[in-house]
Amino acid sequence: MTIANWPINEQPQEKLLQHGAKHLSDAELLAIFLRTGIRGKTALDIARELLQECGDLKKLCSMEAHYFFQKKGLGKAKYAMLKAALELGKRFLYEELPRGTLLKNSMETKRFLQSRLQHYAREVFAILFLDNHNRVITFEELFFGTLTEASVYPREIVIRALAHNAARVILTHNHPSGNPAPSESDYALTAQIKQALALVDIDVIDHVIIGRDESVSFVETGVLIK
Repeated sequence: MTIANWPINEQPQEKLLQHGAKHLSDAELLAIFLRTGIRGKTALDIARELLQECGDLKKLCSMEAHYFFQKKGLGKAKYAMLKAALELGKRFLYEELPRGTLLKNSMETKRFLQSRLQHYAREVFAILFLDNHNRVITFEELFFGTLTEASVYPREIVIRALAHNAARVILTHNHPSGNPAPSESDYALTAQIKQALALVDIDVIDHVIIGRDESVSFVETGVLIK
C-alpha cells in the first residue's frame, strides 16, 4: 500500500498541514522530502531505513554525494534538493541576525549559533563580532578542524576583530560528538583568547559550545566572568 492510500490523518504531508511540522518525526519529514518510494517500499519506509543506517538525521544530511547515490531510490536530483533545503534553512535563520541587530538575550544568540554550526561533521571555530552596544557586526567561521578538534590561533582572532572594529566578541565552536560539555582545553583556549583580545581592549563576553540538540554558554554556567 502506498502512502496515498493510508488514512488521511496518518499521511505525513496531511499531518504537517493539519498539525504543523514540529509534530512530525524525522522519518516523516524526510518522507515528505523524498516524495516517492520504490517498488515494495514507501517513501516513509526508505526514510526510516536511511535514518537507521546513518544513525541520525545529522549524519544523513552530512552524507557525501557518492554514498547518497548508492542508495536505491535516491539520486542527484534528491541530493541537490536536500542540500538546497539545508542551505535555505541556514540562510533563513542567519537573516534573523543581520548587521546592526541588537542582541537582547542569550536565547536568541544560542539559537542563531546552533543553526550555523550544529550540522558540521567536523569541528568549526567561529566568532560573532559586536560593537560596544552588543549590535552585530558580522559572523565568521575562522578555523576548521577534524572530528575532535580545530587548531585555533588567538593572533588571527585579534587581527579579524581589529579589521571589523569590534568592541566585543562571542566565541563559539561545535562538538561533532553532539555533547556540548566544555573540555579542559576549551577552558584554556577561552582564557588565552580573552587575554589576547584584552591587550587591544576587546572583550570576550561569552563562549558558546554547540552540540547536536543543545548548547552550553560559559556565561550562563558562571565560567566566563564579564
